Amino acid sequence: MNSPTTPDPAWLDVQYNNRALVPDHGRYFERWARESAVARERLPGMLNLAYGHGAGETLDVFPAQRRDNDPLAPVLVFIHGGYWRSLDKSDHSFLAPAFVSQGACVVIPNYALCPAVTIPQITLQMVEALAWVHRHIAVHGGDPRRISVVGHSAGGHLAAMLMVCEWERHAPDLPPDLVNNALSISGVFDLEPLRHTPFLKDSLRLTPQAVRMASPAGLPKEWPDAQDERGVLLSVAGGSESQEFQRQCRLIREAWGEASVPVCELLPGLNHFSVLDALVQPGHRLHHLARQLLDLT
Repeated sequence: MNSPTTPDPAWLDVQYNNRALVPDHGRYFERWARESAVARERLPGMLNLAYGHGAGETLDVFPAQRRDNDPLAPVLVFIHGGYWRSLDKSDHSFLAPAFVSQGACVVIPNYALCPAVTIPQITLQMVEALAWVHRHIAVHGGDPRRISVVGHSAGGHLAAMLMVCEWERHAPDLPPDLVNNALSISGVFDLEPLRHTPFLKDSLRLTPQAVRMASPAGLPKEWPDAQDERGVLLSVAGGSESQEFQRQCRLIREAWGEASVPVCELLPGLNHFSVLDALVQPGHRLHHLARQLLDLT
C-alpha cells in the first residue's frame, strides 16, 4: 500500500514513469524531432547562443515576424522536460512557428542534465538563461518587459521555480518582476516522491536538502514589497495522466493560493506527451492560455 509517509516504490514507478504509461511515446519524440528540424530550416533564428560558460548553457532564439517599425514583441521562453535527465532544446523547436507567426519572440534554452548536475544547479542555470534573455532579447526584437515562461514536465517545475526567484539578489540590474507570468504543463511541484522513485533515484540523486530547496510547493509565493507585482502561474495537466501528476497539478494551487494560480485544470483526453502537442493546436484551450499569457488574444 502507498501512503504519504511510507511511499511504495513500485507504486511510485507506475505513477511517474510516463514512458511506460504511454507505450507509443517514441512516436511523439520522433515526430517532435522531425518537425523541429523543419522549423529550424524554415524560421530565421539564432541557434546555440551562449548564456553561460557551462555545459548545456546555450539557447535558441526565434524572432517574431514583425516590421522594422513594429513595437518589441512579447517573449515566450519554453523550457523542455525529460525529468531533468534527458531531451534537448533541439527536440522542441517545433513549438516556435505557432507563436512566431502570431507575433511572439520564442526562446528555447538548454540545461545540463542529471546526474552530471543536480536539480538546484539546473534551476540556477535557468535563472542565468532568463537573465540573459532580459539583457539581450531587445536585440532580437523581443520586449524584456514582457517575458513569459512555459515549461513542460521538468520544465514546468523550472517555470514555477523562476516565479519565486529573487532576481535583484541574483544581480542588481534585474527587475523583481523579470518573469511576467508562467504556464506549467504537467509540472512537478513536490520533489519528495521522486526521491523514492526507483527508476529516477540514481540519476536525480535527490537529498532532503535538495527537495526543500527546489520544491516550488514548499516555497512561499509571498513577497514583503507590496509594489512587487509579480504575475501568475497557470497549472495544467492531461486528464489521462497518472493520479500523481494530477495531484501535483492541484498541489501548487493549494500551496500558493488561487490568486497566484488562477488556472488549475486537467485537460480531457490528453496524456503526458499529447498535452504538449495541444500547446500548438489553434483553438485548443492550452494554446489559448499561452496566447493569453503573451497578450496575443
